[in-house]
Amino acid sequence: MNSDLLGIIEQISRQRELGRDVLIDAIEKALLQAAKKRYGTHRQISVSIDRNTGEIKVSTQKKVVEIMTDFSTEVPIEEALKIDPDVQVGQSIDVESIPQDFGRIAAQTAKQIVAQRLREAERENIYEEFKDSEGEVVSGVIQRYEQHDVIVELDRTEAILPQREQIKNEEYRRGDRIRALIIEVRPDSKNQQIILSRTHPDLVKGLFELEVPEIAEGLVEIKSIAREPGDRTKIAVAAKSENLDAVGTCVGMRGSRVQMVVNELGGERIDVLEWSSNSSKLIAASLSPAKILNVSIDESTKSAKVVVLNDQLSLAIGRKGQNVRLAAKLTGWAIDIKNQSQVEISAKEKIAKSIFKSTTENKTDIE
Repeated sequence: MNSDLLGIIEQISRQRELGRDVLIDAIEKALLQAAKKRYGTHRQISVSIDRNTGEIKVSTQKKVVEIMTDFSTEVPIEEALKIDPDVQVGQSIDVESIPQDFGRIAAQTAKQIVAQRLREAERENIYEEFKDSEGEVVSGVIQRYEQHDVIVELDRTEAILPQREQIKNEEYRRGDRIRALIIEVRPDSKNQQIILSRTHPDLVKGLFELEVPEIAEGLVEIKSIAREPGDRTKIAVAAKSENLDAVGTCVGMRGSRVQMVVNELGGERIDVLEWSSNSSKLIAASLSPAKILNVSIDESTKSAKVVVLNDQLSLAIGRKGQNVRLAAKLTGWAIDIKNQSQVEISAKEKIAKSIFKSTTENKTDIE
């Protein structure tokens, strides 16, 4: 029986990748609760398992007396001296008893508690393994749906892709392999502890790091990302060396590198542009593919006024304002766009107002 117990412990330890001592501690606690349920919670009981032999020892603390009147709480001095030659009447001593049968209820209790301890130990192992992985891109296989959430298998554990972190209109089929960003690792979750995201901007950053060695090596830096998941992303990059083309490096030969990221994101459009410390130049680049005539900035309000050709206004603003909205997120500036005609009309109106004001003031002076 004892060798069987050690054999089971070794088997579970290998299968679940749990420490041997963790399992033995769990079984000891389970047996202790089972013993208390069988013999009464009022009794001071202890349970231990020998790490070498697997022998189970159940001890009950009893009071040493000359004449025993209660077997459950007392032990006669003659028996106590066999355990501890120095013990005296009135003292307490641990008396071992060999457990024959904890009973059906006690055994079931032990089984349930062992299972619970195993789950807790597994959760602790998962947390320790992934706690430093937040912000990393991982690859997994879609297993199933739970309500509207997607369960993804990551090697030896499962992670959850909540509905709020899913790309709109993206289909997730069982058996498909996907990449996602770890955004949270929960230490005390009873279910999935690892939370994934397909919508976070850092997913795009992580995918570029995987596809572009120069980014992983630090030769090219991703300075800023603005994303509307499933639709469009703008990413600004800068090279550490003047001899390196940051945009070309990220795009790749015939667009091969950026296309790999686009494919992973289900066709999401990605604009790669060069970062500049010159705010006007950066704002102009961020509004690509529109051609910009002029950018004037106001540092105090962090706002910019942009002028484009008449036929470039809709392109600069984008469908439903998306292009200018992403440009504002990418640069951190509030952007107001006008075409040449609007600027000219505005200038003429200002001139007319100025002339009218001047004429009115002169007339008042004459009167």
